Amino acid sequence: MSIQNFEFYNPTRIVFGQNTIKKLDYLIPKNAKVLITIGGGSVRKNGTLIEVQKALGTRHVEVFEGIEANPLYETLMKAVEKIRHENFDFVLGVGGGSVMDGTKFIAGSVHYAGDPWQLVLDCGKDINKVVPFGFVLTLPATGSEMNANAVISRKTTEDKLPIKNELLYPIFSILDPTKTFSLPKRQIANGIIDAFVHTVEQYLTYPVNALVQDRFAEGILLTLIEEGHKTFIQPEDYESRANFVWAATMALNGLIGAGVPEDWATHMIGHELTILYGLDHGQTLAIILPSVLQEMRQDKREKLIQYGKRVWGLSGHNDEKIIDDAIVKTREFFESFGVKTYLHEYNIDKSAVDKVAEQLKRHHMTALGERKNITPDVSYRIVQASL
Repeated sequence: MSIQNFEFYNPTRIVFGQNTIKKLDYLIPKNAKVLITIGGGSVRKNGTLIEVQKALGTRHVEVFEGIEANPLYETLMKAVEKIRHENFDFVLGVGGGSVMDGTKFIAGSVHYAGDPWQLVLDCGKDINKVVPFGFVLTLPATGSEMNANAVISRKTTEDKLPIKNELLYPIFSILDPTKTFSLPKRQIANGIIDAFVHTVEQYLTYPVNALVQDRFAEGILLTLIEEGHKTFIQPEDYESRANFVWAATMALNGLIGAGVPEDWATHMIGHELTILYGLDHGQTLAIILPSVLQEMRQDKREKLIQYGKRVWGLSGHNDEKIIDDAIVKTREFFESFGVKTYLHEYNIDKSAVDKVAEQLKRHHMTALGERKNITPDVSYRIVQASL
């Protein structure tokens, strides 16, 4: 098969490196009324918020605090109403993927005349005007700082759904690796796993002779493997942390997915585990990916062998063993950060199998994977194998 036709578009300005928050002064209009969105308050404790406010100078600035680890529609709508009533004209997200995803929803909902939840149900396609927004990254993981995607949850209905729209590219994102030094190890582990699985979802499908994309993806995976443990153990090693931050951004900015088939079954199944059981996003990916690779090993055969050889350095003439070992290596990599990879290790029993399957049906996730052949029955087996 040949590389697929594609269009690649990414308008986000990346400002990378130490002491770059001060550049907010020229990135945001001087007369802007700015609403800063943050999560649980860690950016207050580590001084990042004060640095951001100082860089914004004499602009009118207010802070909206409390965006959850899986951003809730109910919370985000409070920010939407604040912007509508008080006429803010710029939103600045300061945080990780949840703050960035939530900010995208906020920016895309302000000018929408209908029920903003409908934007989520329609995957974001009806967003036609946004409040300008940018980001200061404090947690590398999701790649939301350089893409047009977001995932929004609604507690009252037990939904966690993705949206995507070209208007949701941030105008800019500031990536200062030093602003991630104080993160807990649990968040760094989740971030490494998230970036790794983002890459795999676009790489471990079937070959289409997209040589550049394959090598880029393998480079990201190798960087995460090589630098992941360094930055996990030595969080203030700037070189390792900088490479991790950039790898996480490159994993989901559209570049390695251009012209290649994409999977995303692991993410969709993982979202259901998060909304049902409150597991971290990274934890769900570590649980589900090995089972997806095992269940779909024939569909992914050629790329799994390539992955085993190029990424994990496996060799030999027995292709089945290379596939087996590649899947084992993947699980061991996740576990090396202290992340458990089976549902029972989180005290989740076999009732999860039916619950997740029903959720997938309710959300119309009935034809997942790069070949659209991961039906509810296949998803059932994948979750069952993850117990």
